[in-house]
This record gives sequence, C-alpha cells and structure tokens, in this order.
Amino acid sequence: QMLLAESGGGSVRPGESLTLSCDTTGSTYRSNCMAWFRQKPGKAREGVAAIHVGGRTTNYADFAKGRFTISQDIANNLVFLQMTDLQPEDAAEYYCAAQTLPPCNLWFSYKDFGRGTQVTVSS
Repeated sequence: QMLLAESGGGSVRPGESLTLSCDTTGSTYRSNCMAWFRQKPGKAREGVAAIHVGGRTTNYADFAKGRFTISQDIANNLVFLQMTDLQPEDAAEYYCAAQTLPPCNLWFSYKDFGRGTQVTVSS
C-alpha cells in the first residue's frame, strides 16, 4: 500500500511562491515514479510534474516548465513541488501520486493518489 500525505498548500497572491510536500512514510513498497497532479473545479485532474525516484529524470507539463520544480528527499521519504510566480490559473487541489514502473511521464498510469492540498491564488 502506498501512503501519500500532502502538505504545504495555502493562499497566496499572484507572483508569490509555495512549496508542497508529499510524505510517503509508512508505505509498504517503494514506487519508482512520483508525481504531482492538480485538479480545478469542474475539470479533470492533470499531471504537473514527475520524477524518477533515485534518479535525475524529471518531466513537466508545459504550464509548469520554468516555474515549478519537483525534487525528492529519499532518506526522509519526501517529494516536493516548488512553485514560483503563482497565478490565479494555478489555483487547484494538488495531489501527490505514485506508480511502480517508469516511464514516469505517462500521466494516465498513476493509480495511487493522496487526499490533496488546496492552493489558492488571489489578490
């Protein structure tokens, strides 16, 4: 069982930054791919960024390139999503996700998701 606990969401103003964390402590297996998704009201969940656990390969959705950075702290079972220059269109529920087999940028292959953390961007 994969345990995914997101934290770090909140309310920010346009142009500000936020870092989300995902804690996988207690999971009964180790995933090879970790990712962040987001879902806006009335919209389908979409992939934001993915990382190969233990490796250096990362993948980003076009809207995330240059503003968002995914990283990991394997020793502490953590995955991060650093978000900069946040805009109102980035407001969404953000989810941590895991899958066993690479490639890690196949968004449809992720089956394990956390409960999410809300990000609000408004002036």
